[in-house]
Amino acid sequence: MANDATQSIQDPATAGEDQYLTFILADEEYGVDILRVQEIKGWERPTPLPNTPDYIRGVINVRGMIVPIIDMRLRFGMEPLEYGPTTVVIMLRVISEDRERVMGIVVDAVSEVYSIGDDNLQPAPDFGTRIGIDFVRGLATVEEKMILVLDIDTLLGPGLIASEDAIQEGQSA
Repeated sequence: MANDATQSIQDPATAGEDQYLTFILADEEYGVDILRVQEIKGWERPTPLPNTPDYIRGVINVRGMIVPIIDMRLRFGMEPLEYGPTTVVIMLRVISEDRERVMGIVVDAVSEVYSIGDDNLQPAPDFGTRIGIDFVRGLATVEEKMILVLDIDTLLGPGLIASEDAIQEGQSA
């Protein structure tokens, strides 16, 4: 009986499932692990940084911490969209080899929070070596919509600027 106090109570309906915050980009829905979400902020203009890819919009100061802001439309090669009342910045905790940092992603709008089990997460299709999708953790169908679940550590990790260089080299080849 002493162990009863230390056991966590889990809803059987969501056992083995993780929760994902979903957001909209160009009418498509993407998901990120909700445990990595620090906060959601309205759009504010960041301070631009020279010599960075166009998808790095700049940096903002969040309670004394300098946070890089990444425009996900531009990061994914989509048409830019004028920021509006639904545009938000999702602050995410990104973990790379030896450190943890906070980065903000600009998205068209926040959508929902869904519970998705690993058994409902399908692997991303293999398009060959020319198209890099290693930042897609998987695809899930929820309420008859397809959600691309992102691996933010890969998407926003150390290769963020290096991946732009590789894209440029591939286009010039």
